[in-house]
Amino acid sequence: MPVLYKNEYPRPIPRVNELLVCHTAEHLLHLTGWAEAELSILLVGDREIADLNRSWRRKNGATNVLSFSLTSGADTGMALNLLGDVVISVDTAAREAELEGISLHARLQALLVHGFLHLLGYDHEKSQHEAKRMYNKEMELLRQLTSKRRDKMIKLAVNVDHVATLREARGISEPDPVLAAGICELAGAEGIVVHLREDRRHIQDRDVRLLRQTVKTKLNLEMGAAEEIIQFALDLVPDMVTLVPEKRKELTTEGGLNVAGQKKKLTAVIARMSDAGIPVSLFIDPDSRQIEAASNVKATFVEIHTGRYADATTEEERDREFQLIAVAAEEAYETGLRVNAGHGLNYVNTTRVAALETIEELSIGHAIMARAVFVGLDQAVREMLGLMP
Repeated sequence: MPVLYKNEYPRPIPRVNELLVCHTAEHLLHLTGWAEAELSILLVGDREIADLNRSWRRKNGATNVLSFSLTSGADTGMALNLLGDVVISVDTAAREAELEGISLHARLQALLVHGFLHLLGYDHEKSQHEAKRMYNKEMELLRQLTSKRRDKMIKLAVNVDHVATLREARGISEPDPVLAAGICELAGAEGIVVHLREDRRHIQDRDVRLLRQTVKTKLNLEMGAAEEIIQFALDLVPDMVTLVPEKRKELTTEGGLNVAGQKKKLTAVIARMSDAGIPVSLFIDPDSRQIEAASNVKATFVEIHTGRYADATTEEERDREFQLIAVAAEEAYETGLRVNAGHGLNYVNTTRVAALETIEELSIGHAIMARAVFVGLDQAVREMLGLMP
């Protein structure tokens, strides 16, 4: 039987990831032996849940979650496998998430588990023993839920800059990044990424123009917000552009864009791109301030910088950086932004990031090109795709 989901939250922000909520509910049903049961989930605001709280519990004010069981005290629900309804206030959940320093979706997941256990007969108000029993079950289920993998396959976009880097090192015509892009697409990549730098150290104007004509999936042009490159992009009209910070002395992009510090400039650039029908992504660190700024300047996407996670030297540091990425991706989604991620990802550290449900696409270049030296480009792309759930 299905999970019946209904969102009656009266405001568009924060935005709730419907798939994430439904997948959590489906997984809960499987984990607890109720895979064939029907579970209803309703998201509302404080006003609506306060009305329900007053009508059904004779209590004033809003609460975070209410459960209405169809199995307790009657055989009808049990016979028909109808568990009941879980009602969650998004307003209260958002406040609690902010206080706890977690994402809205992490809090919604915890509330869904709590409400779901009430439907199964757990009741922390009966006794201290029952409260402990319910708490332990909640923790067990949350651990199992956070280890699950996503159901929908994430997309891979391959950066072919390093093919051009090798070509430019000899000043000749090969290897050709345009040919490399075609091989990547045939191997299953769903996007091609190139960074046209002001100093033209690798990708050249001609490369990008040829790629615009030949790429069959999606061409993402990474660029600094320099007027010359802006004009080039407006003339080319790629499928999207990603604005990145650019320093002449850096070997590769060293960190995220300071969106909060240059809102006026970026707002103007994004407006010009939007007028030309070009969606804009901003390459940012996993930082709430930058996410809020990206939303304010009307970006369509953010690409979460995964460099510090990739460079972590201890498991503790890696876990800490991963949690920053996970929370940032959910925060960005909740503000209405679409979310990609990339930088430094390789054949060891990609799977964990790829399992985050709010991320649509990973941009990976160096690791794939390095692997291609030994196994060939087609195989290198296929191996990376095999690591992405």
